[in-house]
Amino acid sequence: WEFNGSFYQPSAFLMMGIPGLEALHHWISIPFCALYLTALLGNCLILFIIKKTQSLHEPMYYFLSMLAVTDLGLVLCTLPTTLGIFWFNMRRIEFDACLTQMYFIHILSFIESSVLLAMAFDRFIAISHPLRYPSILTKTTVIKIGLAIILRGMVSLLPIPFLLKRLTYCRKTELSHSFCFHPDIMNLACADIKVNVFYGMIILLSTVGMDFIFIVLSYILIIKTVISLATKEECLKALNTCVSHICAVLVFFIPMIGLSMIHRFGKNVPPLVNSLVAYTYLIIPPALNPIIYSIKSSHIREALLRALRRK
Repeated sequence: WEFNGSFYQPSAFLMMGIPGLEALHHWISIPFCALYLTALLGNCLILFIIKKTQSLHEPMYYFLSMLAVTDLGLVLCTLPTTLGIFWFNMRRIEFDACLTQMYFIHILSFIESSVLLAMAFDRFIAISHPLRYPSILTKTTVIKIGLAIILRGMVSLLPIPFLLKRLTYCRKTELSHSFCFHPDIMNLACADIKVNVFYGMIILLSTVGMDFIFIVLSYILIIKTVISLATKEECLKALNTCVSHICAVLVFFIPMIGLSMIHRFGKNVPPLVNSLVAYTYLIIPPALNPIIYSIKSSHIREALLRALRRK
């Protein structure tokens, strides 16, 4: 411990695997390795297919590429510490390294939320204004949207590490997960954390919260447009292009909202439930998204089959 008057700051934190199941960590690592491998290979394959297939050079697939890159970033952020605990019981993480991991996990989560919103906007334009779709979502517009998404995440979360560094911490240094999460670190402080709580809630509501609201509004407008279509076949065809995106939205937002609620209000929630929700939030979406889009998108599926035949 470093001491400076009454100011205490730990040199490191201790991460936790799955509470109560420490003896089974080596066996538990097997499904985790499978999920990480699926996420890494699946998202890399999506990026490869989109890059090599000229017909997929469209706004919808550019946004899918952004989602795949974000998912790869999330996987690479948590994989070293999670498997380090399961395989080697390496629980210690330096204070600054923990803040760095936390910053990138939250940035990538916010970016994923924004990308899902951009994909909802893409589907709305494609269904509601099909003739104007190419002129509205040009390649330049997509690049600008991507840069705005990254800048929004970086700027909004920039104060978080500094707000955590100013706090005085108690002697308890054990985190609740095998990765660093802002509410988890914040709750170890002995100082007044009202600023951290207030800023965290404001940022969460103004970014992820607003993204979710606008995604819902986009689908309300899409449904209104679809209902106005002449035939049932046209309605089903239009809605079918949205199924994979709806699945990706649900897979991402449900665990994220659950984890945020647990950290802020679930004081009596069992640690095992807390841990499982956290892993679901950070590992399941990157693993499932490539599978969802490969199954539901005929263009991705056909391009994948062509690539396999060439091999």
